[in-house]
Amino acid sequence: METEKCTTKESYHHTNTKADKKPENMHHEKGTEDNEDSESVEEQPLDIGEHYLVKRADSWHPAEIIQTRYNEQDTCYEYYVHYEGFNRRLDEWVPRNRIMNSRFDMSDQQWKNSDRNSIDLLDQSDRKITRNQKRRHDEINHIQKTYAEMDPTTAALEKEHEAITKVKYIDKIQIGKFEIDTWYYSPYPDEYKKQPKLWICEFCLRYMRLEKTYRYHMSECAWRQPPGKEIYRKGTLTIWEADGSQYKLYCQNLCLLAKLFLDHKTLYFDVEPFLFYILCETDKYGSHLVGYFSKEKESPDGNNVACILTLPPYQRQGYGKLLIAFSYELSKIERAVGSPEKPLSDLGKLSYRSYWSWVLLDVLRDTRGTLSIKDLSNRTSIAQTDIISTLQSMNMVKYWKGQNVICVTPRLVEEHIRSAQYKKPRLTVDCNALQWSPPKKALPVRPQRK
Repeated sequence: METEKCTTKESYHHTNTKADKKPENMHHEKGTEDNEDSESVEEQPLDIGEHYLVKRADSWHPAEIIQTRYNEQDTCYEYYVHYEGFNRRLDEWVPRNRIMNSRFDMSDQQWKNSDRNSIDLLDQSDRKITRNQKRRHDEINHIQKTYAEMDPTTAALEKEHEAITKVKYIDKIQIGKFEIDTWYYSPYPDEYKKQPKLWICEFCLRYMRLEKTYRYHMSECAWRQPPGKEIYRKGTLTIWEADGSQYKLYCQNLCLLAKLFLDHKTLYFDVEPFLFYILCETDKYGSHLVGYFSKEKESPDGNNVACILTLPPYQRQGYGKLLIAFSYELSKIERAVGSPEKPLSDLGKLSYRSYWSWVLLDVLRDTRGTLSIKDLSNRTSIAQTDIISTLQSMNMVKYWKGQNVICVTPRLVEEHIRSAQYKKPRLTVDCNALQWSPPKKALPVRPQRK
């Protein structure tokens, strides 16, 4: 089987190693002297919790040493590092030769004033940027908020989440023709979650530790598509609806796979209350997984999406916005207003904001006369809070006499539509190809009279 390497802007290839095995003479205690002139790295491993400059791509970044392991194949130590100021998806195992010997002082004033960018960027001009430009820059470059920038409750939850998911042991997965670098920790069973690489069947999503097991499975597996019902087909694209209570194992495996690329995902095993909508590219060999979103059967908060993911090989091709658009088409059929469950990932925020912006601009361009935010919500099934935040980002709403009022001109709408920032989605939903009706709601059980 031909293998295609998948590398994205945010992902880097790691050394394929045996996990977690170390020689007996290895120590992690703080206070170990700096290894300034040592010829043998093995004798003095770096200290966990300390900061060093680590080479990432072609520049050096301050990074914290999170964990250490011994690579028996290459007979060297490897270090799991977190690059300060960057999203945890960039955390990775690195060999010793990518780490400087001397510790890095995080209180250094030059670093503090560098806006948490790489050391190579310290000499850049400090031209002023607007708050919106900085927010967009931070989102695109995955600049992570510090605990001090969060409210106390969020910070406490974030610290607890980070402690549980701090180290990512699975570096890669093989699924279909793609070998993909993972981004985050996923709670696979103990005998799997510390493997450097997992092999995953792209049809039934069974996961395996060994390539030979995977090859044998692929010769025997009868699956060629997701379980459930096909509800959309347009060209080579198909979407399947799978009920988590009927196809529990498949949906659990899908969630474990998704967690490798989603930081704040907590849905792993409790899949019964959810429906899963699985997007595939279909050819003569079967339906190949592209992405999916899950949706609560009954959402008290009015969420029309719980989790949403496009696998890295298919990102930046319009599939994410297609899934978003599809979720709103289902909401329109249900005659409901929906919103994605929060918090969104950084990439999710960008995709949703881009989708909302285009949909709202498209409606405003074709509208003459007055239009309220409630009218926009009813037409698009987008929640009013999402509409307000999107229009605010485009300076199209004002707060007047206690309420938000849309304030636009046809010229302003056209200027936004013509700008490079607001692009028409590459892929759109053909409602004629959608064969779906809302699931019947379960009737409440009335107590019997005695």
